[in-house]
Amino acid sequence: MRLSNLPWVLVLQRLGIAVLTLIIVSFAVFFATELLPGDVAEILLGQAATPEAVAGLRSAMGLDEPAVSRFLDWLIGLARGDMGISYVNNIEVAELVGGRLVNSLRLAAVTTAVSVPIALCLGIGAAMWRGSLFDRVVSVMTISVISVPEFMVATLAVLIFSVWLGWLPALSFGANVDSLSAMLKAYAMPVITLSFVVSAQMIRMTRAAVIDTINTPYVEMALLKGASRSRMVLRHALPNALGPIANAVALSLSYLVGGVIIVETIFNYPGVAKLMVDAVSTRDLPLIQSCAMIFCVSYLSLITLADMIAILSNPRLRQ
Repeated sequence: MRLSNLPWVLVLQRLGIAVLTLIIVSFAVFFATELLPGDVAEILLGQAATPEAVAGLRSAMGLDEPAVSRFLDWLIGLARGDMGISYVNNIEVAELVGGRLVNSLRLAAVTTAVSVPIALCLGIGAAMWRGSLFDRVVSVMTISVISVPEFMVATLAVLIFSVWLGWLPALSFGANVDSLSAMLKAYAMPVITLSFVVSAQMIRMTRAAVIDTINTPYVEMALLKGASRSRMVLRHALPNALGPIANAVALSLSYLVGGVIIVETIFNYPGVAKLMVDAVSTRDLPLIQSCAMIFCVSYLSLITLADMIAILSNPRLRQ
């Protein structure tokens, strides 16, 4: 095998692993939701429903079929873009998820635009001036933020900006964002909370990745030849740390996929995570399964993209 073809072979391997992982996760998601307590038909009909009515509804919904058969039908439907019909609303799950998914992606995009530049600048700067007062302050701040759970950060943000200062609303409905001021009011609270949690991990991982590259012999040789510290980091170390930094960004942003559940619930933000929480309370299995698969696909996409960037940015594989 030619060395120049190796990166693309590794990329195809990563894609194959991602597809296999997605199939395994779909199996786990389907059968985990099947283990939820209660009967969907009894919940929909109420406690006064007769056994005949419950059995008839289960048959109409296909719940009396074997679990393996229902899993295969559901998996084939997902492959064709059919998420099924909501048990509670009796409409297509894709229609329910569509608007909420746009809101979640918008929130993730705004958070990414805020947190990634700040985290990269602080992480690279802390690595560039390792051991300085700036590095120590950044390290203490990141450790402090990581130690605080996101619901505590959200609660403190509400107390400070909504209760004490009265600058921002305590709830974020994500609507009426035609102007810049309206968008800031709608997204400020959840974005502040998410940015704190996401940036802290990203700063630490970026700093570690750049420091590992700085300690390599060729970077030290550039410093011995008279290169300035900023040139040594930005010109020699940073390009070769692109792979680890991409992984750090992907792992941090993957929190926006699943960890956003708490933030959307606290601020009543109409996203996919809030929709999934409501679906669990009503045991709407198709909706729960579809939301969970959206989270899994998003997470795997971020991780796979980071792996491909790391592979293609490796100079030893690009000869």
